[in-house]
Amino acid sequence: MKQVITIALNTFRESVRDKVLYNLIVFVFILIGASLYIGELSINQERKALIDLSLSVMLLFGYLIAVFIGTGLVYKEIDKRTIYSILSKPIHRHEFVLGKFLGLAMTLFVNCAIMLAGILAVLAYSRGGFDAGLLNIVPTAFLLYLELLLATALALLFSSFTTPTLAVFFSIIGYIIGNFTSDLKLFADVMNVETYPSLKIAQTVLRTLYYLLPNLSNFNFITRTSHGIPVTGTQVGIAVLYFCAYLLILLSLTVAIFQRRNFK
Repeated sequence: MKQVITIALNTFRESVRDKVLYNLIVFVFILIGASLYIGELSINQERKALIDLSLSVMLLFGYLIAVFIGTGLVYKEIDKRTIYSILSKPIHRHEFVLGKFLGLAMTLFVNCAIMLAGILAVLAYSRGGFDAGLLNIVPTAFLLYLELLLATALALLFSSFTTPTLAVFFSIIGYIIGNFTSDLKLFADVMNVETYPSLKIAQTVLRTLYYLLPNLSNFNFITRTSHGIPVTGTQVGIAVLYFCAYLLILLSLTVAIFQRRNFK
């Protein structure tokens, strides 16, 4: 465990030193500030537009951090050949993978916390002061953070066996598919297999993909929150359980692939 924490802290420090992170944070604050004026263009919809845009911006830039840094975590060590000195020490490969993941998770947490603080500040300003109702966006932001952690794990999985360019491509495709997973089940449910029995195979395939692929809609409650409907504890609990199960699968696959890589 000590080795995992050491690698995580080193990864966190490396990520923080990356100037791209600071540029993204600055840009996020610019967009959040601009969202205040965009919201004023909508009659009686200022708060809704503000929450919707701010949380969407938070998700977008958090995802950029997760993908573009996550896909290079392993490849960077291989390209610089530092992987040899790391693995020559009493460090197991699964500890290396877990340390890299936790390091980027820490980076994302800090960035999401800063973004959330900025969103709360802008909302408080737009409403003329802070009130307890603003805290309804905290559970939503927390679930978005879990979604970003899954995106990180997915990026780390792809980076364990391919180049950063392909890993970014696969991560983006995976994210797009993850946001439309629910539609697969919808398509399967509307298929008229009684009239057309040949569609039974297609229906089975779609339902199988629905259960195998990540369903990121379990973590996205931006629209619900922007309409003033709070996220319930049950919804958060279900999302956390789903997150833990799928994260375990992704990290296990990454470790299994990384264990079999030959760096000679």
